[in-house]
Amino acid sequence: MEASHDGGSGRQVVLVTGASSGIGRATAARFARNGFRVFGTSRTPDRVDPATGVEFVRLDVTDAGSVAECVSDVTDRAGQIDVLVNNAGYALIGESEATSLEQARAQFETNLFGLMAMTNAVLPGMRRRRSGRIINIGSLAGLMGIPLMPLYSASKFALEGYSEALRYELWHLGIFVSLIEPGWVASPLGASSDPAGAPLDDYDEARAPAVDAIRAAIAGGMPTERVAEAVVRAAADRSPRLRYRVGSQATWAPRARAMRPRRVFEAAVRRMFKLDSAGVPAGATHHRKGADR
Repeated sequence: MEASHDGGSGRQVVLVTGASSGIGRATAARFARNGFRVFGTSRTPDRVDPATGVEFVRLDVTDAGSVAECVSDVTDRAGQIDVLVNNAGYALIGESEATSLEQARAQFETNLFGLMAMTNAVLPGMRRRRSGRIINIGSLAGLMGIPLMPLYSASKFALEGYSEALRYELWHLGIFVSLIEPGWVASPLGASSDPAGAPLDDYDEARAPAVDAIRAAIAGGMPTERVAEAVVRAAADRSPRLRYRVGSQATWAPRARAMRPRRVFEAAVRRMFKLDSAGVPAGATHHRKGADR
């Protein structure tokens, strides 16, 4: 990636959304340590204790006016945006049936449509320069469905398709799109996840152990710095890949899903999230030969 100019300094300019905590904060700090000029976003930047070398700006990715103002502010101060890291997002936890359509739409507004709005806002400048990087933070939940996180999984699966298609569209313009696909990460995602609507009694036996397993996986996940390292590598690679998988789960889960019989993979997922403790439905152990995939 050729050096760009931040007010004549020659530093590349990076904008990281959702940079007040977790993966976004670690990523912004790592870019700053590596000599980039870094802007991080938060809905309440005045409450953020900024990482060294990171300048904070206000942003609500679900508000078109806020998106335009954020990109204009950074461009006015730094001249241009060379790298956009789309990290802002949150997770709904709970059964799909209990999730209202309003909650589902809000999940997609932040995790997908807000990301698209940010991307569209920086692309005109990147197109003029025929240079830029769009780096989207995906998830293990975009590689396999996570029980009790169906809307979060759906938004991350959608991000996979969007990012891949966008990469083809922008390639000839010198703009590269990459996906970072981490496994479980020790981040505030578990603590800050929103619950779905009023829980339904029929899911009680499955919900508690599955949610406990999700929160335990997050608590025991890799440090956010490992993901930040992959993001910075994607920004610096001369020939950036579409996908950068981080952590063992993001590596083995897609392979197991593709290569093992479907019923074997599903059984492993149920065990992982302790769903078998809720009981096995009648006839579920009988499989027609050849119907495993």
